[in-house]
Amino acid sequence: MDKFFNVKTTEEVLEIIRGFGPLDHESVSIERATGRVLAADLISPEDLPSFPRSSMDGYAVRAKDTFGATESLPALVEVKGEVLMGKRPTVKLGQGEAARISTGGMLPDGADAVVMIEYCHSLDENTIEVAKAVSPLENVISPGDDVRQGQVLLQKGHRLRPQDIGLCAALGISHVTVTRRPRIAIISTGDEVVDISTTPEPGQVRDVNRYSLTGFCTSLGAVAQPLGRCKDDFDQLKSKIAEGLRQSDSVWISGGSSVGTRDLTLKVFESFEKFHLLVHGISISPGKPTIIGKVGEKAIIGLPGHISSALVVAEIFLTELIDNLSGITDKKSFSLHVVKAKMGRNVESKPGRDDYIRVKLVSDGNDLIAEPIFGKSALISPLVEGDGLVRIHRNKEGLYQGEEVEVRIFGGPRP
Repeated sequence: MDKFFNVKTTEEVLEIIRGFGPLDHESVSIERATGRVLAADLISPEDLPSFPRSSMDGYAVRAKDTFGATESLPALVEVKGEVLMGKRPTVKLGQGEAARISTGGMLPDGADAVVMIEYCHSLDENTIEVAKAVSPLENVISPGDDVRQGQVLLQKGHRLRPQDIGLCAALGISHVTVTRRPRIAIISTGDEVVDISTTPEPGQVRDVNRYSLTGFCTSLGAVAQPLGRCKDDFDQLKSKIAEGLRQSDSVWISGGSSVGTRDLTLKVFESFEKFHLLVHGISISPGKPTIIGKVGEKAIIGLPGHISSALVVAEIFLTELIDNLSGITDKKSFSLHVVKAKMGRNVESKPGRDDYIRVKLVSDGNDLIAEPIFGKSALISPLVEGDGLVRIHRNKEGLYQGEEVEVRIFGGPRP
């Protein structure tokens, strides 16, 4: 194989990626649901609150008994008792009567408003002056004010946050239906790749990609399934990929996808009966030697061997793959996080491909500045030093100092 075929643009690859997913669903307890994605709309089973509650400490009253009350001419009301927290009131209010109540307490029968305690003055144990008139339902939370029975609380495709879990608890929802976490098989290839506990000999490298890609998947809510290292051997690689296809939803291979005499990835891919090639090269830098296909309905990815290239491709494209497999459709739940910044210096680019440059974000006191970080694709330190990526579109010859750009933050918001 001496050149790339079926090379796609960034937009074309993203459109292909969107064709995968979502996975099947399962029911999980809300204790384990944070970060999971709803597979069905979440419907309220009841009103919240289910009873009229006070929103203030004070006295529950009949509003009409306070009409006209002022500091100079207060209304006099008789205190009939106290509303105990967590208990249904036993007192019922009639004309000119009140009951002591705390925030969250249930209004007693006959009451339709609450006077804040600072506007009340005790004359004796059973009588208070009310120095401010209140309207009906003032300082009262009525049934359903927060949530109505039958209301769609959260839509299918929404990633659950801690506050969403709290809402479920408030409504007595103990389990939710969510999309299953994607299982991603990760295979590192290459005769030169050794375990991280090994001291590499000249020409050898530690298996950085396995751990980096595992962390990437985990940060997005997927379940990484590392299948270990694989030599540049056709049968061994095919066996590893077959294992990944049996137990996972997608298989990622790092290494072996660049043009060269030892390139086995595509040959092994094509040996699977149901394999269909979707992408053979992407018009980006770094990351051009990327292969995307499918075996049946499962995405199979051949990533570049260099860690920086592999992680850039993962950030741009495989974030979308995991989001899609997870069933995310709510834009607020997407894992992409972009901020605006100004370029800190001129950067040249070759037209015809999208260049993704690593940048570090700094502030000059007024604006956020994106300072480019340069380094070869085999180096990982530029990614560690950087905060995100800036795309230089394939139709541009570069970016100018001071030009406003969008920075794709590494990692983005994660569950």
